[in-house]
Amino acid sequence: MSPTPAGRLFGNDLVLTRTFRAPVADVWASLTDPERTARWFGPWQGEGAPGRTIKVQMVQEEGDPWVEMTIEACEPRQRLALSAVDEYGEWHLDLTLTESAGVTELRFTQHLTGTENVGETGPGWEFYLDALVASREGAPVPDFSDYFPAMKEYYESLR
Repeated sequence: MSPTPAGRLFGNDLVLTRTFRAPVADVWASLTDPERTARWFGPWQGEGAPGRTIKVQMVQEEGDPWVEMTIEACEPRQRLALSAVDEYGEWHLDLTLTESAGVTELRFTQHLTGTENVGETGPGWEFYLDALVASREGAPVPDFSDYFPAMKEYYESLR
């Protein structure tokens, strides 16, 4: 079964959501604890505090590169904002969590500088967020080839 793209574009904001039957504290740990981020995105090193730069290893990328990310905001169990600059451009990410009746929603937003590359960016975040879901369920990491180029047309149609 192929994953279904569900991201939306609001101006230059690419927004994706995932829902977890888990308390917000547990989902927050999946986003911030280096041992748990290693299961789906990559481990990180450094001081995790607003204004600080951490190094994140991108274990799902070729060569497992390390990327520096700045923590722009950290409101425990509610919001994490990160930024980075690499050879692909600027990355401004905002992750917010809300819980209701034991169900937590993650709203992932990438504030794009333009929408010309959303056909590549959207499928990538769908993959990473599904890898987060898989890590929480003890399932294998999904196959990126199920996301790209399969979802490219969907994301380009949002522009």
